[in-house]
Amino acid sequence: MSLEVTRKENEQPTPPTGGHNGNGMAVLQSMATTHRLRLNPNTEHKPESYEGLHLEFSPLLFSSLERYLPPPMLSLSRDSKLHYMRDIILRYSPEGERTRVQKQREYRQKIISHYQPLQRELYAMHASNFFAPSFLKAINENKGESFRSIMAEPTQGVFTFEMLQPHFCELLLSEVENFEKWVHETKFRIMRPNTMNKFGAVLDDFGLETMLGKLMEDFIRPISKVFFSDVGGSTLDSHHGFVVEYGVNRDVELGFHVDDSEVTLNVCLGKQFSGGDLFFRGVRCDKHVNTETQSDEILDYSHVPGRAVLHRGRHRHGARATTSGHRVNLLLWCRSSVFRELRKYQKDFSSWCGECQREKKERQSLNCRYQTGITEEGRETCDLNSVFGTSYFVK
Repeated sequence: MSLEVTRKENEQPTPPTGGHNGNGMAVLQSMATTHRLRLNPNTEHKPESYEGLHLEFSPLLFSSLERYLPPPMLSLSRDSKLHYMRDIILRYSPEGERTRVQKQREYRQKIISHYQPLQRELYAMHASNFFAPSFLKAINENKGESFRSIMAEPTQGVFTFEMLQPHFCELLLSEVENFEKWVHETKFRIMRPNTMNKFGAVLDDFGLETMLGKLMEDFIRPISKVFFSDVGGSTLDSHHGFVVEYGVNRDVELGFHVDDSEVTLNVCLGKQFSGGDLFFRGVRCDKHVNTETQSDEILDYSHVPGRAVLHRGRHRHGARATTSGHRVNLLLWCRSSVFRELRKYQKDFSSWCGECQREKKERQSLNCRYQTGITEEGRETCDLNSVFGTSYFVK
């Protein structure tokens, strides 16, 4: 799990205090051995704000987790809830991971203290200058039907829509080129976006982390809440933002894989190129990631500058060879710490894994046959069950 760190060096969170009813520590102690979250959030609960505290992790993370706290916790003080959630996060994030994140922060600070940005407009969110009017209109209305009105869904769970203005694409391309020039001139050794790409840059590393955080929180999360709630779309709380580059003397293609994200945003920035199509082959959980592709899961998608693709990170995909020119894409891996914690307690992912869904339907079909025998009436009952996915019609 990758968590956004906002802690100042040598500072610790405020020590926990008792709850509003005076027994906060007693409640915490009674639950200390069972630090577990609810499987479903308390949608009526209004989380506390954790902004302004010097925490090891993002304030947004604590606000997201709070809705999943056990009911007895919700009436306690903010410090008590903070203590409980922090223990969960620290258990989930091993010491080695925390050390890695701290080193990453130091690495980023070293870059930012020496690199001089070219396009300073990029480093703050200027929505009207960045996004297509149709996209902004849908975001402002913030309704499922508004999002649907601007989107195509060429296969289940893959959404495409106009998102970025050419002005933004040009700014980001020139900023990336400027950063790469600086890297070359200073011989600074940079980390690439992931283990599969040898070219490209992590945008968070040279100052764009705050802007991309706003992009996720204010623009991607509202959409994900509607279309990807089954994989933590409403609780996205951290991100990994980067660009990838394909073409001559760069990466050529990208192998079949899944992303380290709950929701992935992929937007083509340009430039002139041919080839490079994305191919999608169905959503899978860890258990089924290598299972066969079904015919209705096959999609090939051709990139268009400024047009976005939004999909679950567990949607298996790859990129075909870019045969000419130079293609650059913006990627934003959006993650939910809540979903990752809850996933440890779940065994059935039939709400989003294609193979889990097929296994569940097969079990229902076998159960139906067992209960109804081989009569004609039984066959009709089984047909109804296969359509409605229930056993309401079993006599």
